[in-house]
Amino acid sequence: MDETVAEYIRRTVLKIPRDEIKMMLQKWGFLSEAQLQTLNFHQIKDKISQEVVQLCEENSAGIKQAAVLDVIYNHIYQDKRMWSVYQMKKSGEEVEYFDIADFKKKFKGRLRSALKNVTITFKEYEDNAIWIRVAWGTPYKKPNQYKPSYVVYHSQTPYAFVSASVLKSNMPLLCQALIVASNYHDIREMELRSHSLNSLKDIVFKRYSQNFTTYTPKPLQGGDVEPENADIRIIHENRSEKERIHRLNQEVFGSGPQPKLEFAQYRLETMFKSDPKMDVLDKKEPFRCLVKFSSPHLLESLKSLAPAGMADVPLSPLLTCIPHKARNYFKIKEKKSLFPESFVSP
Repeated sequence: MDETVAEYIRRTVLKIPRDEIKMMLQKWGFLSEAQLQTLNFHQIKDKISQEVVQLCEENSAGIKQAAVLDVIYNHIYQDKRMWSVYQMKKSGEEVEYFDIADFKKKFKGRLRSALKNVTITFKEYEDNAIWIRVAWGTPYKKPNQYKPSYVVYHSQTPYAFVSASVLKSNMPLLCQALIVASNYHDIREMELRSHSLNSLKDIVFKRYSQNFTTYTPKPLQGGDVEPENADIRIIHENRSEKERIHRLNQEVFGSGPQPKLEFAQYRLETMFKSDPKMDVLDKKEPFRCLVKFSSPHLLESLKSLAPAGMADVPLSPLLTCIPHKARNYFKIKEKKSLFPESFVSP
């Protein structure tokens, strides 16, 4: 077995929590049950990794087998990677039969026609997800197994979830191979990113439902403090206002937990209106800007604004529409007034 393969297997085993090494090696399936019985999983991980490498040498493991172990690790610990959503598009509405063997052949053929030094590994899962691992090389260097790209493609859907390596220059090659193998004609990044792959799937596959209802906001009355001698009507009004905020917040965001979204952006194109007498914005060209959001848990952060007293309810549709607009590249067109209504001529 090649020394680089042995070292890669050893490092992969070292990443796994000791209590889960046996389970993950069983999922890998490269070592027999009899070989696994010879391993002492109660010793330090460095000793375990060395013994695993010795058994892999007996089985003449290659980089393909080592790459499969890495796929299994990343499937279980998928939140350790940052995932982006890509949406593909067909020229028509035709529905084609999906052939996994044909998909793999086309993907490999397209990628290797552009770059010879590349390692491509596939693994299928029960939810129709195809996990693709790509380790990139150069015309003069072997693939770097420590900085691979990952693609999770759900067959017969236009969505792919990509966790790219630091070599961003390889993304066009990856996207081209993906659309050729899946028989699509165009692909675009949706500017929607998160460490939670399942949350991204919930949004684009519409497994997460969000209500969009419009209400007239009512100014908050008073604060949270209820003085000892406060008027009972003020106390009642404060309590009623909190209940109203809670009810409207639930109607917009729902009562369940929000998908864990960490980054989103969309392009805003706005036509402003102003008083012609003020001679402001006489040109009819729209105002364009790029709106970006980032947070450890973006949707839960937005949901907490109103209860915390930082925003009126309901929140602006520009905030609550983020999961909804994800399926349309976040392209939003709204008509807004440059000034408050009192300054706009009728």
